[in-house]
Amino acid sequence: MFGGKKQKTTGNQSLIGSGAEINGDLRFDGDCFIDGTINGDVTPGSSGNGYLSISEDGCVKGNVHVPVLDLSGYIEGDVYVSDKAVFGASARVTGNVHYKTIEIAAGAEINGQLIHDEGKVAETSDSATADPSDEPYIQGVTAKSAG
Repeated sequence: MFGGKKQKTTGNQSLIGSGAEINGDLRFDGDCFIDGTINGDVTPGSSGNGYLSISEDGCVKGNVHVPVLDLSGYIEGDVYVSDKAVFGASARVTGNVHYKTIEIAAGAEINGQLIHDEGKVAETSDSATADPSDEPYIQGVTAKSAG
């Protein structure tokens, strides 16, 4: 339901259940599991740490700024991941993805730019306005399984 890999949890856990819809920004501490819909930005709370998992049925319509992302659902907005992004086979993104480390399964779709950034991409959106010619990127990447 929330990706196929086990993640070490931090103790604080938030769950947005199937059928739930939040209209507004979401800030969380620890781990957050989204199986519903968020219409707003998603960011970690005051600690700045966070693991975000979006299931196949989960959807975020807004920007996502997190250290660790495990995506099997859909994000419509820009994604900023300061540590590791994992995109499962059913993951879909419409927007740019700023990352430090990335793993993309066959079948995942990213409709935007992949921008490798060793800096603090989850903490600031300034990199979103940076000149893409200054950073390595791949434009319009779509990974689909054959068959």
